[in-house]
Amino acid sequence: MSENQFTLSIKRIENYLFELDFGEFGNVLADEPEPIGKGEGPSPSAMLAASVANCLSASLLFALSKKKEDPGEMSAVVTGTTGRVGKYLRVTNVKVDLKLGVEKSTLSSLDDALAVFENYCTVTQSVRAGIEVDVRISDSTGAVVHQSSVKD
Repeated sequence: MSENQFTLSIKRIENYLFELDFGEFGNVLADEPEPIGKGEGPSPSAMLAASVANCLSASLLFALSKKKEDPGEMSAVVTGTTGRVGKYLRVTNVKVDLKLGVEKSTLSSLDDALAVFENYCTVTQSVRAGIEVDVRISDSTGAVVHQSSVKD
């Protein structure tokens, strides 16, 4: 099994505002929304949802590119839901709506890619142990070409 490590630094600026230092990739400010924080940056929950959507997009792109197919300009909208689980607030659902930049008919290996891409998404499969992740993919015409909802 191949292992990779990544490291970043986090420093508190004030209250709930933190600076995340990604080294050569720059810094990002993160903050909790009001009333706890001031909402001066994305919340950790929003960054988790963004990571899921980005990983799914990259995984689908990878699966299609292995067959030398180009999905065009891909985009995604991700919605996270938080709620009480027992006494504590938790991310309970992440919904990813991914849109391909081309019509399904132009991608001859799309069905094969859709059958496997979620399994190769490191972030999604890591969080699915505790968070339901719903995925919907549509093509450039708006036709839904894939839907899944899995919580391990």
